[in-house]
Amino acid sequence: MKERRILKQVLSLLLVLLLFVLAGCTNSGSSSKSEELSAPAEKVELTISAAASLTDALKEIKAAFEKENPNTIVTYTFGSSGRLAKQIEQGAPIDAFLSASKKDMDTLQDKNLIAADTRVDFAANELVLVAPKDSSLHIDSFDKLSPEHIKQLAVGEPESVPAGRYTKETLENIGLWNKLQDKLVLGKDVRQVLTYVESGNADVGVVYASDARISKKVKVLAIAKSEWHKPIVYPGAVTANTQHADQAKAFLKYLASKKGKEILEKYGFK
Repeated sequence: MKERRILKQVLSLLLVLLLFVLAGCTNSGSSSKSEELSAPAEKVELTISAAASLTDALKEIKAAFEKENPNTIVTYTFGSSGRLAKQIEQGAPIDAFLSASKKDMDTLQDKNLIAADTRVDFAANELVLVAPKDSSLHIDSFDKLSPEHIKQLAVGEPESVPAGRYTKETLENIGLWNKLQDKLVLGKDVRQVLTYVESGNADVGVVYASDARISKKVKVLAIAKSEWHKPIVYPGAVTANTQHADQAKAFLKYLASKKGKEILEKYGFK
């Protein structure tokens, strides 16, 4: 009897220990699952090449987009559309391209360097003639530009800067491009053209209406007639080699949405 009682006590003790071990394993498993569920999602850095004229608007769009998409961090590379397109051609790790001209986007599409089904036109613009705020020049139309009236005319490089191409088209159509060759000061992008005028290094310059709108140092003298140049349209697309296609598509969708358009319009885009 005594031996049986001792055996029962030992078995009871072993049972208690077994239950304790099992409870510990269960809690450990639950804790691991809980940690897995509560672990923050890995953030994705989205690299976007964008036309220089979009700089200010895109900074605000970045903040708004990241607020709604906290796991995506947007990083921009700004410059002339032509140079940015060249970088993509050379293999730069870019997730999306926002161009100030259809031509540069068409070039990438022809080479299968963008996902054509993601391409979208998200904005438009106008070409304007600007001068420093305190300028005494009395020019109210592009066709009144004259070598006798100006010392320097700042324009974007026609080969790589869309604003420069639109400017060349405009001046050619009104018969002034060749006459003004000696007056030209070339900028590497439209923001440099604006800086030349703001600083007084050029007494007039041709930029987009959106650029003139954000500057407190220049005034608009004239607006180019739309028939003088090709339509100024901004296309965007996801690049073919992106590793973050879903996030890039989400950004383009936001850019073309009502919220995105409201921000763009705030900065002078159409």
